[in-house]
Amino acid sequence: MQIWIDADACPKPIKEILFRAAERVKTALVLVANRPMQAPASRYIRSMVVASGLDVADETIVRLLQPGDLVITADIPLAALVVDKGGHALNPRGELYDTDNIRERLAMRDLMDELRGSGIDTGGPAPFNQQDRSAFANQLDRFLASHLK
Repeated sequence: MQIWIDADACPKPIKEILFRAAERVKTALVLVANRPMQAPASRYIRSMVVASGLDVADETIVRLLQPGDLVITADIPLAALVVDKGGHALNPRGELYDTDNIRERLAMRDLMDELRGSGIDTGGPAPFNQQDRSAFANQLDRFLASHLK
């Protein structure tokens, strides 16, 4: 299993949790972004810079993903592609996407996008906070414990 990070929009505290986890469980972690990303020197952690452009990082992750890999992303369409390919997707707020919930999340995302497109102010996500960070760390620990036996 590898861990992939959709790194351009991933909050720094989440990356730091992931860096420590990769070292702790000795699992490969790849940051994928369209610009260089800061990462600690480690045999388990590497960065991959992809070309700029809409969904280039997402397409790269999906192309290289193997069934069972974990992808960290807040991008619902990317999460759906990951789940369809047999991977697991975890968002930075600690929600694990799977075959049972991804279609619902994708439908809600599409509805909100349609509402915004028609001029309705739907607001945005709440600011990222300590509770989100804790929820992510806890879900990541549960996932790693159950998938790295």
